[in-house]
Amino acid sequence: MRLWRVDVTPDALATAMLPMHTTPLGPLVPGLTLGDLGRADRLRELDFEIPLAGGDHAVAGDVRLAELAPLLRRHLPADDPLLAYADRLEQPLLGRQTLRGYLSGSIDVVLRVPHGDSHRFVVVDYKTNRLGDPEQPATSAEYGPDQLSAAMLHSDYPLQAMLYSVVLHRYLRWRLPSYDPEVHLGGVIYLYLRGMCGPETPIVDGHPAGVFSWPLPAALVLALSDLLDGRTA
Repeated sequence: MRLWRVDVTPDALATAMLPMHTTPLGPLVPGLTLGDLGRADRLRELDFEIPLAGGDHAVAGDVRLAELAPLLRRHLPADDPLLAYADRLEQPLLGRQTLRGYLSGSIDVVLRVPHGDSHRFVVVDYKTNRLGDPEQPATSAEYGPDQLSAAMLHSDYPLQAMLYSVVLHRYLRWRLPSYDPEVHLGGVIYLYLRGMCGPETPIVDGHPAGVFSWPLPAALVLALSDLLDGRTA
């Protein structure tokens, strides 16, 4: 409220944010909500800076965004809702962009969730996008699986999700003893806050309204990490 003034009182804003803490987080975090996860299981605002294709030491030949497309087609199942993003990556305006220098940013939160005798780590990003007709009252139906898939593709969020997953992979490789990507990488969740309604949030095929889950295969994350290092299989 201090940094970005909006036409709402702090009490109204806080009340509007409460349902997100009690909304089920879907298949990647089964049986849990944000409110169930304590500070020990939340790494908030994970700042990062990673080199792209050699950083200060340029590798031979440019690495371009279009080179991500074959990786998606190779590693994603045919029914993945974001597989179509491979076509977007090959369009000239996006695909010819060079990966060079350094990439910096901040991941909203990484969640540590139980997984058998171990844990998995899930990248989470918060979105306040208003979906549906802005002239009509908002409903949770505007934040179902199909609508969220379309919103993800429209805003190029798959690229963000993949880059964040590489950041998490490299962080865990550095910090977690006995790190195994197949065990510890838990995918990505995008939380569209306006569609999260608390315990009564509608669920379609296991996916709560407002919660987009993307179980990126570990092999895709590793291949992308190698590509960003300027290495190809």
